[in-house]
Parts: sequence; structure tokens; C-alpha cells
Amino acid sequence: MSTECYPITLLPHVARLYCDYLAMGEPARAAVRGWYGAEPLGREWMRPAPASLHPAELADVLECQALSFGAGRVVLENLARLRSGARAVVTGQQVGLLGGPLLVLLKAATAIARAKQASDATGVDHVPIFWCATEDHDLEEADQVTLLEKLQSETLRLPIERGSAVPVGSVTLGPEIETVLERASELLGYMPVCDLLRECYRPEETFGRAFARLLTRLFADEGLIVMDAAGREFHALGSAAIRGAIEQASALEAALMVRSAELEAGGYHAQVLVKPGSSLLFYIGEDGGRVPLRRTGEGTWKAGAGNAARQFSTTELLALADTEPERLSPNALLRPVFQDTILPTTAYVGGPAEVAYFAQCAVVYQILLGRVTPILPRFSATILQPSIADVMATHEVGLLDAMQSSEELAQKLGARAMPIEAKRRLAAAGNALDEALQAAGNYLGSLDASLGRSADVSASKMRYQMARLRRLAANFELSREASLRKHATAISLHLFPGGQPQERVIAGAWFLSVYEGLTGKPAAQFVRQLVQEAANQCPGHVVVRM
Repeated sequence: MSTECYPITLLPHVARLYCDYLAMGEPARAAVRGWYGAEPLGREWMRPAPASLHPAELADVLECQALSFGAGRVVLENLARLRSGARAVVTGQQVGLLGGPLLVLLKAATAIARAKQASDATGVDHVPIFWCATEDHDLEEADQVTLLEKLQSETLRLPIERGSAVPVGSVTLGPEIETVLERASELLGYMPVCDLLRECYRPEETFGRAFARLLTRLFADEGLIVMDAAGREFHALGSAAIRGAIEQASALEAALMVRSAELEAGGYHAQVLVKPGSSLLFYIGEDGGRVPLRRTGEGTWKAGAGNAARQFSTTELLALADTEPERLSPNALLRPVFQDTILPTTAYVGGPAEVAYFAQCAVVYQILLGRVTPILPRFSATILQPSIADVMATHEVGLLDAMQSSEELAQKLGARAMPIEAKRRLAAAGNALDEALQAAGNYLGSLDASLGRSADVSASKMRYQMARLRRLAANFELSREASLRKHATAISLHLFPGGQPQERVIAGAWFLSVYEGLTGKPAAQFVRQLVQEAANQCPGHVVVRM
């Protein structure tokens, strides 16, 4: 593989807060630095976290899970290190169908690379841990996966009856998964990774277990510890964060509202809207449904709405945290602190949205833990297979060109395909028109302001017609050479499907199958190379050529 590193701003729709976070080593980013635990691209983040208060108990629970997920020797060795006091570099993601999009693999690869980096730099063992967000309830996001087929994409969905908002990780796949797997195998060319998907995504499995088994198997040689923290054991280990969210609810609300105001004053916006009376907790009902907990007064709480709502006193909630901790689930702002109450986390690897959450989470960290865990950017990449790279090279298309719709790219290819003389004549006409319109507008504007405005309006219409003439000429070339539109469609589909970077849309399993087909090597080799690429720590976006 070979790589190229680009600024993160090359990607569309990247939030300014994330860009400023990556650049917060610059003096102008002083305000942003105050919202995070350490600069993401320096060495300060490597300061080891406090040791776990319960290393043996934590390792026991993780080992039991790991064995059920099919973990091998390297994972068990890392669990032994954790038992002996190792720290962790953690990442996580909502569980998804057939392993979810490419970014899941990129997150795991980053955590593995950073754990090794921290171990080598500090002399303190660090292990990589992947936190499966099985308590999320966005089933409509988790029950689908997108694969590619020639010149179009196909989104496979698992038909599941949607009732109450239950945690996604607990939903059983059911017999319908067989149909999904059969179609996925067709799209993936029946490569060996298809057998692995079948082994993990069995009808009797849940979303959470299937996802965890797949990641455990894919990253077996890298020692990735995969955990599902939805059970009673992990909630008991993290109960201090749950109790803190109950006992210090008023202080947390006030601090979060101040931080929201700070973000808005800096020109950003808060990811989570904090309202008076809101809390950082959900209540899990007897039916598995999850509803937010709200404070209704001093020492009183309410879960749900209407006749089905339940009332609690603070004393009753604290008792529930002790006896049935799994019935209380952290929201997006508390979850990182809950995580780091359980794990000795030196750093967390997150994507742009998670980085934005951490700007708010920092105040929760300070109140409940007295420290802020540094967050590191995940490896961001576009994987370029040889056939697409060849087409791009033929038409001199770069990554920036590909980050647009297929029609826009087709227009660009059509314009480039025009004869040189046609390009010269159109360019000369356009330049002459601009010069004449500018001169006329300046003159008319000097006579009368209203005349100048009318001239600007007329000039805009004339420039539009000139641009339309260019498009007509490009379309003529596209009609003469049909392969141009086909090539534009292929490039956009692979690099920018649906107007989004491929890492957010196309399944990681699709890239594994392509690699297996191209090289004849197992998917684990591709995973290993992703880890090596992540270790390079490009501060932006990487193009990885297969």
C-alpha cells in the first residue's frame, strides 16, 4: 500500500470545532485547548491514566466475554497485561450490520496503533479496547449496511419489527439474516470474508454479540479487546459514575449550561442540548425500553411521560444504582466518564462528532473524576483500489475532484475532453465578456448607483449564459464519449457515495473482500496494514492505495 496525506478540510461538512481541535497547538486556539485533556497530535496525551481500582475483577469480566467472542492468544495476553496494571487506549462505535462502515475498522486500527505508541513511549503497558455501544437505540442506523455493485451501491436491510426504543445490542438477528448474508455474499464475490460473516452473524445471535465476534476475529492478531458494557457486571464497576450523575445532577447541569454558552460564544454549538431538569441518565424499563430520566424537583425524578411514567426519589435511584445498576444507562455526555470509571483509559480515539461531544464532556469529567481523558482523532482514510486509481490517473482526477457528485465530475471530464481550440475559444470569450461587463458596470455605476446595480444584475445573467454554453459543450463531449460519464460515476461511487466520504458509508467488509480478491491474502493482512497506516498519524485525511 502507499499513502497520501491531505488536510482534513478537504472533506465536506467538517465542523469548525473539529478543525480547530486538530489545530489547537496554534496560539489562536487557546480557548479550544481549554476544552480538551491534551493536544491530540503531541505527546502530552501519553501520560498514563491512573491505574484501575479493580484490575482483577475487570480482567475477569472482560476475559469471560472475550472467550465467548472467540478471542485467541494475543487478546488473552493483553487481558493478562490489564490484570497486571496495564492502561488502555479505547475507542468505540454503535454496533451495526455486518460490521458497519469502514470507519469501524479505522477506529480499531487507530486504537491499536496508539496503544503501542503509548507503551513504547512511556514504558507502561497499554492495551487497545473497543467499546461496543450496545445500549444505543438507533435501530434504523444499525440494521443496514451498504455494499457496492459495479456502477451502483446497494443498501441491505435486516427487516426487524420496531417496537419500543430498546437497546440495539440486545436485538436478535433472526432467520432473516440468512437472506441478507446470501445477497452480501453475491456482492462480495463469495470471498473468504463471507464465511467469517456467516460464522458471526447467525440467526440466534444478537446485534451486539455478532458485531463483537466479528471485530474480535478480524483483529485477533492485533490483540484488540472487544467489550459489551451493557451487562450488570460492567454497570456495577461503573456505578460510581452513575451515582455521581444522580448526586451531583444540579452541579452538572449548571456546568454544562455554562460550557454550552462558552461554545456558542466561540461560534460553535453544543452537540447535546441541556435543558433545566434534564439529567445524564436513561432508565431501562422491564420491557427493555429506554427512556430519559428528568429531575422534577429537589430530590424527585421522573422516567418517561404520561400514564406510563415512573416517579423516583433520589434515595430510590441511588438504591437502584446499587442493586440493579444495569437499569440506569448513561447518555452521550456521561458515557465517556462511565467508560473511564470502569477502564484505566489513557486516551480515547473518536471521530469528528465524538470530538465535539468531548468539548461538553470535559466539565462532567472534572466534576466526577477530577481529570479529563484526552481524545485522539481516529484515522481518516479513503481506500483506493487499483482499477479506480487507474481511471483517476487517466483523467487526471484528484481526491478533491472526486469529492463532488458524479454529474459535477462528469461535467469536468467532458470539459477536459473538449478539443484544445474549443477550450481556447470559450476561455477567450469568457475573459472578454468578463472584462467588458466589468468596464460597463464600473462606468454605469459612476453615473448612477441604480444603474450600477442594474448592470450587475444583467452581467450576472450574461455570465450564467456563458457558463451554460460551457456546460452544453461539455455535454456534447459526454454524449460523444459515453465512457466519460461511466468513469465519473465509478469514481464518485467508490470515493464519495451519496455525497459522503466512503469511510462513513461503504461497509468495511466490502474493502476486505476487495483486498482478498486482489491479493489472495487473508483479510487479517489488510487489517494489519490499516494499523500500520494509522501509526503514521497523518493529522488530516489519508488516501490509501491498495
